[in-house]
Amino acid sequence: MAAAQADAVVWRNRALMVFDRVSVPVAVCDVYGQVVLANPAMAAECGTTPGRLRGRQVLELFRPQEATQVERIVEALRLRHRSRYQVSVCWRAPGGAERHGELTADPVSDSVHETPALLVMLRVLGERPAPAPEPARVSAVERQVLVLLAGGATSARAARELGLSKDGLTYHLRRLSARWGAANRTELVARAYAFGVLTPGVWPPEARATEAEEE
Repeated sequence: MAAAQADAVVWRNRALMVFDRVSVPVAVCDVYGQVVLANPAMAAECGTTPGRLRGRQVLELFRPQEATQVERIVEALRLRHRSRYQVSVCWRAPGGAERHGELTADPVSDSVHETPALLVMLRVLGERPAPAPEPARVSAVERQVLVLLAGGATSARAARELGLSKDGLTYHLRRLSARWGAANRTELVARAYAFGVLTPGVWPPEARATEAEEE
């Protein structure tokens, strides 16, 4: 008996090693679709780690394209049928692309009398690229505020050159910071370059000529 248990542990460890290293996205779920175990390939499709997938609903991670498919599978599992089930799904990849594919679920258990777990495999069939981000929209005044900040201007100098009061300049800074989620002026300038508002590689700083204005 002890030898049989030791062999079982060895084979379990080998199976887990293969499970982790296989390149196909695979997860083990309970009969309700809750993730019990996931391999790194499956976690990568969700932009997370295997441990963080535990307890998540697989059909929330991968959206079914046809509700009737899921209903048929639920009914079949309730009746303890042990066929292979397939669901057409779509999901958002970590890079933002919209992917579509197929989930295959195989009921597995040690006996036909036990409530089965589901061995779920994901097959990626294609994707649509992530939509290009819209250009950042700033007003003409906000654009000039960013140019002056990038050049190292103080608040007093920026307000003076733009004909604004100190409170007027603060208003524009707060508006930009709230829109872009910037914590300080350094982040504002960094985002202005990242969003294409300011022209990279140019000194003194200047705004891009193609930047749309919002009055």
